[in-house]
Parts: sequence; C-alpha cells; structure tokens
Amino acid sequence: MTAGDRQWYGMIPKPGDVLYVNRHASVQFGGDRALTFRVIKVSDQPTYYGWIWLTGYVLDPKGNALDRREIYVQEAGLQRAAPPPVTVRQPRPAARATARNTLRR
Repeated sequence: MTAGDRQWYGMIPKPGDVLYVNRHASVQFGGDRALTFRVIKVSDQPTYYGWIWLTGYVLDPKGNALDRREIYVQEAGLQRAAPPPVTVRQPRPAARATARNTLRR
C-alpha cells in the first residue's frame, strides 16, 4: 500500500463517498471479491480501534446500485474510488405522425 492509498487514515468516510474496498480494508474483500461501495451511513456503534461499520450500496461499473450491504472494514485500508461517469439521458425525439396514424375525413 502506498502513501496515496492511505488517504482515509484517521478520517471517517461520509455519506455519498464512493470507496474501493479490497483486501487492505478486510480479508473478506480480497481478490475478485473487491467492490466499489457508495456510503450511505457510518455507524456510531463502538468497534475495535481503526475499524468501522459502513452501510451503503455495491455499485456496478456504470455506478448503478446492485445490492445494499453493511460492511465492517479498517479505516486505513479504504481507498477513494473514482466516481462512475454521470450519464445524462437525452430525450427521445417526438414520434412523427404518419399517414396511417392520422384520422381521415
């Protein structure tokens, strides 16, 4: 882990933060079990020093929520993830009236 990866040490994530959770945060997230996680709640429940309970959503690569989870992780192992790109849906063009759709007089 490099110094840049330790940006959470001594800080608690806030709701809305997007984290990359891997083996540095907890062994249960090692290898292909790593996940991108959007925090919605940080528990104030007492824990071991340096560990926290986070509630949030597991995100897919597009930033869509897949599953709500509560995870127990080490603060020092959390890494900020690049937020998924925001996609803006373009409005669909209005349907054109065709000769079959209009009333005949």
